[in-house]
Amino acid sequence: MNMGEEESKYGEPRKYDPSFKGPIQNRSCTDIICCILFILAILSYIVLGILAWSQGDPRKVIYPTDSSGQFCGQVGTPLQNKKFLFYFNILKCASPMVLLAFQCPTTQLCVEECPNRPLTLGTAKLVTNDWTYYKKFCKEDPGEMSAADILKNGLCPSMLIPSKPFTQRCFPALGKMKGVVTVGNKTTFEDGEGKRREASELLPAVGNATVVIEARMVVTKIFEDFTQSWYWIILALVIATILSLVFIVLLRFLAGIMVWVMIAMVLIVITYGIIHCSFMYVNLKETPGANVTLKELGFQMDLSMYLHIRQTWLAFAIILAIVELIVILLLIFLRKRICIAIALIKEASRAIGHVMFSLIYPLLTFFLLAIIIAYWAITAVFLSTSNEPVYRVFNQANEKCIYANQTCNPANYSKSTMKEECPKTECLFTFYGGETAYHKYLIVLQFYNLFLFFWCANFVTALGQMTLAGAFASYYWAFDKAQDMPACPVFASLGRALRYHTGSLAFGSLILSIIQVIRVLLEYLDHKLKGAQNKFAKFLLCCLKCCFWCLEKLIKFLNRNAYIMVAIYGKNFCVSARDAFFLLMRNVIRVAVLDKVTDFLLFLGKLLIVGLVGVISFFFFSGRSKVLDLVPNLHYYWVPILTIVIGTYFIAHGFFSVYAMCVDTLFLCFCEDLERNDGSAERPYFMSPKLHEILSKSTEGPVPHSPSSPPEEEVPLNTRKDSKNESSVCWL
Repeated sequence: MNMGEEESKYGEPRKYDPSFKGPIQNRSCTDIICCILFILAILSYIVLGILAWSQGDPRKVIYPTDSSGQFCGQVGTPLQNKKFLFYFNILKCASPMVLLAFQCPTTQLCVEECPNRPLTLGTAKLVTNDWTYYKKFCKEDPGEMSAADILKNGLCPSMLIPSKPFTQRCFPALGKMKGVVTVGNKTTFEDGEGKRREASELLPAVGNATVVIEARMVVTKIFEDFTQSWYWIILALVIATILSLVFIVLLRFLAGIMVWVMIAMVLIVITYGIIHCSFMYVNLKETPGANVTLKELGFQMDLSMYLHIRQTWLAFAIILAIVELIVILLLIFLRKRICIAIALIKEASRAIGHVMFSLIYPLLTFFLLAIIIAYWAITAVFLSTSNEPVYRVFNQANEKCIYANQTCNPANYSKSTMKEECPKTECLFTFYGGETAYHKYLIVLQFYNLFLFFWCANFVTALGQMTLAGAFASYYWAFDKAQDMPACPVFASLGRALRYHTGSLAFGSLILSIIQVIRVLLEYLDHKLKGAQNKFAKFLLCCLKCCFWCLEKLIKFLNRNAYIMVAIYGKNFCVSARDAFFLLMRNVIRVAVLDKVTDFLLFLGKLLIVGLVGVISFFFFSGRSKVLDLVPNLHYYWVPILTIVIGTYFIAHGFFSVYAMCVDTLFLCFCEDLERNDGSAERPYFMSPKLHEILSKSTEGPVPHSPSSPPEEEVPLNTRKDSKNESSVCWL
């Protein structure tokens, strides 16, 4: 295929236009339909939030709930001082129904304290003090009723077992004495029906109840860890922000030196990690229990347990060694291209020097994203807690009952037909659900909430990309950088994007959001099909997940370049995406050489900042630093560390995205410049001689030229190639 056919396949090169001076000022609104759809989506999101906030109740995930659906320990209610949930007959929790209905089939009551002594109803009534104590665990004062009548009406439990509070629930205080399970230091207990039971019979009940509340327990502990360490997390993220900003500013003035320092620091940090992991692996050799394998240990929510296993540190050392080997090999094989990429980053630094406010703009993006994330999270919590209490019939005895597990109304259950036909049943709170259309489609509303979250977040990100692209394009197409640039290029570009191209931003972010929601749905299906044995279905699902991951990366790349073209020419999204794609394909060699190499160097910068902040956080929260008095008391110290590491990465990514967007914009403008102009006095290049020299080195083939000028006229502006210039490209 010759050059003419290649150009025809990917569109015609740009023609010389003497009136073109950068981003078009006289433009009109684009993709109006998508703009209207986005506004309607925002309004519907507000309606969804109001609906969720009016129906939801976060107390349902904070407080335990008794059999009447009341919250134990809720401030401002009669149960304010009754913080613990007591089970009338904990043995009922051993039933498989617990795992099916997520509720023990026994009466549950909010109490001030858990029972601390073994008693039965019959023995307690014989002693005044015991009876006074026993009545604390009754639904109401039974008065002078006999024990049989009390049990018949379900007013009091048949027995009390010494218990301890666990996640605000009273569980038997089980222990071991010479290998035998005990409760209250005894191996047996009386069940209130005249039978002596083994303490070991309580184990299945406690185990099933633990399974039911495990998720809530973990969430509660994580929430408590956040309340204990939130100020340290904010401080760490502020430090990460300052560190990222300082690094970017230094990169502006010392681009070449900072990149090589960054590469060296990354290698040093990884090397230190390998040495530290190896040191821990050797030191744990004589520690009892340290030779347990990860498979034998299994999954543990307390991640600190893994740090006492030698195999964990060995795995860390191997992973870090592989990462360092990959980085070193990439540096060796890409050493020449890295020098060119460094010079391109230096040229981008000059552009940022003329648009310094671009370094601050990521803070606006962070602020908007924080609002969107908070709105999504709050709406999701209220949606998940907007169910109504559901009551069902539970059979307290082993007798058959046709109404078992059917819904009931606790208000009139004692006089209902169900109670008359099945006198030993109870109408107990089971879970939060509902039969209305709203409750049936809650999962759909959750996915809609997630979709709108993706759309809004992608819109804000796209707005930042188009704003920066317009500002840097104004720099590139200014022939005299001091005179021809607008006074406030960032604000001017932001105004153009919001006024004319909200629809284009919404269109691009909508496409990306649909793909992201499909990926979430695939993950949801994968979770549901984990127990399935159909290997073909698993293989197909895995292929779909991989394909949509690749598609998401491709769409992000195309959107990014489309926004640059929209910022320059003011055309709609589809036309801009096509023009950007054709322009890149006409310069495919330069794209392959420079794009990923520059991204690799910027990624190393993010990795360095995340590594530094993460290592400091680990030593602080794990108690290994010398500032021991300031370390908060946490259940899982990995919670703040993981939060800080993830937050630091996004902060570093936000600041480094300024450089990435600048490089991409300069590259597209450079390709346009080569097609529009030929470097002559009549059609001079807008690029600097240094940029022309840098990008001309990135390909061995002929430089693309305008059809109106002969190929031999396309020569670099700066043809002098002495050793000093060669060295400066790589190091300075």
